Amino acid sequence: MTPAELSEALRAALTAAVDDGTFALDAAAIPAVVHVERPRQREHGDWATNIAMQLGKKAGTNPRAFAEELARRLSGVPGIGAVDVAGPGFLNITLDTAAAGGLARAIVEAGSAYGRSQALTGQNINLEFVSANPTGPIHIGGVRWAAVGDSLARVLGAAGAEVTREYYFNDHGAQIDRFARSLLARARGEEAPEDGYGGQYISDIADQVLARRRETGEPDPLTLPDDEAQEIFRAVGVDLMFGEIKAKLHDFRVEFDVYFHEDHLHESGAVDRAVSRLRELGHVFEADGATWLRTTAFGDDKDRVVIKSDGEAAYISGDLAYYLDKRERGFDRVIIMLGADHHGYIGRMMAMCAAFGDTPGVNLEILIGQMVNLVKDGEPVRMSKRAGTIVTIDDLVDAVGVDAARYSLARSAANSSLDIDLDLLTTATNENPVFYVQYAHARTVNVARNAADSGVHRADGFDPSLLDHPSETVLLGSLAELPRVIAQAAELREPHRVARYLEELASAYHKWYDQRRVTPFGDEAVSDVHRTRLWLNDATRQVLANGLDLLGVSAPERM
Repeated sequence: MTPAELSEALRAALTAAVDDGTFALDAAAIPAVVHVERPRQREHGDWATNIAMQLGKKAGTNPRAFAEELARRLSGVPGIGAVDVAGPGFLNITLDTAAAGGLARAIVEAGSAYGRSQALTGQNINLEFVSANPTGPIHIGGVRWAAVGDSLARVLGAAGAEVTREYYFNDHGAQIDRFARSLLARARGEEAPEDGYGGQYISDIADQVLARRRETGEPDPLTLPDDEAQEIFRAVGVDLMFGEIKAKLHDFRVEFDVYFHEDHLHESGAVDRAVSRLRELGHVFEADGATWLRTTAFGDDKDRVVIKSDGEAAYISGDLAYYLDKRERGFDRVIIMLGADHHGYIGRMMAMCAAFGDTPGVNLEILIGQMVNLVKDGEPVRMSKRAGTIVTIDDLVDAVGVDAARYSLARSAANSSLDIDLDLLTTATNENPVFYVQYAHARTVNVARNAADSGVHRADGFDPSLLDHPSETVLLGSLAELPRVIAQAAELREPHRVARYLEELASAYHKWYDQRRVTPFGDEAVSDVHRTRLWLNDATRQVLANGLDLLGVSAPERM
């Protein structure tokens, strides 16, 4: 019996009690999914629920009495061995051995679909992450958002949401001008401007701009007036830099559905439309020759200038236009992932959301990530050889590989600072979390391979009642948790929960492996015991693979 099947059994018992008048409840009060969870103490059963405490008073009865009635109705459900009422109304449910063991077959048959749900079905989510300016390589903070953002998109999709991954391509503004001036200076053999960009990559791109012009037979930009030369280095240099960013993200297993250009907002009139909409809603006013948005009416610490007195659009105007554009494209939820230096950005963005008539925290969510530090030989890794002043995606991937990089960045809550020990991530030990989980998967494959060589095949038999060893009970309980973990990770926007779950599952599997054999020993004949354990082994392999896929990490068959 899966947790979903148990939840449905609880819901059926509730519905029956409402229909026959035992519970004085409106049928609408019964949740679509009755939440069950693993008790902290094994002796309290396989599953527990507090549904009686949620609904007892609404039904005009004592929660414990409500729970006792539910227990009576559940006691006859096939697969449920015992139901106990604890404390003020907790229900502790113990499955019979066969029902608990049946989960192994259910997982194998579900395959890659196991753990997925329809919890977020109907939600159309725009998830914006990374969005590094095309003025240099992706720095380590952006790499963290690449790993976390892509994993979050996978988790949200597994929970039933429609997710669009979006990259905001910032190709408008002063930083692009500084980038172009830096390229032009390097092409001329000069030092970059004081406010410009340094690093070897600037020289590399400047050389590529000149080479591209030679290939196309176009005039050498160094022979042109400064403004024309700078425009060429801006257009071609940004294109080259962004192409490199895309390639690095692709190699990091991160793809985007939409690359949205900031220039489009200004060229299409989107800014004017957004300001007009807010003016119609009564939230725009004129003062000191400028156009303002009255964000203080929605909790911001001060009103914000939208159009400056010289007629130029202020920075927030792009945010207004971009948010409205996303909503008009049909996204009911907009999630934006930003770095630690954007914490002060939240108030004005939520005020903007409210000014449009939307609900902050629902239609718009902002996730703030904290700093990442790389450590090698006990010392911080300070800078990139190529970028000169920052640690980049190449520094991390070159040191530990894509799998370890993605896993290590995604396994901790993004709103906490993170130290990554490069030495640890290159070791083949149990202390290395990605190795520990991947090795568990490789071990399940090896066990299945050895089983086949010994004549043990799943198709020849399955008796779930034989999975009665304590290590099997623990392993089955851990396998059953994947749907809940995915749903919770999606709801809380915390993909790191998947990584921590996989480590717990790997631990349960390694302990089971040490105590139970899938292949016959010596002259022992192949029996249903071996075949049934093979089902459990293969169920573990499937869950590990499903979980690793949610993190964008490979599930190796050999290590």
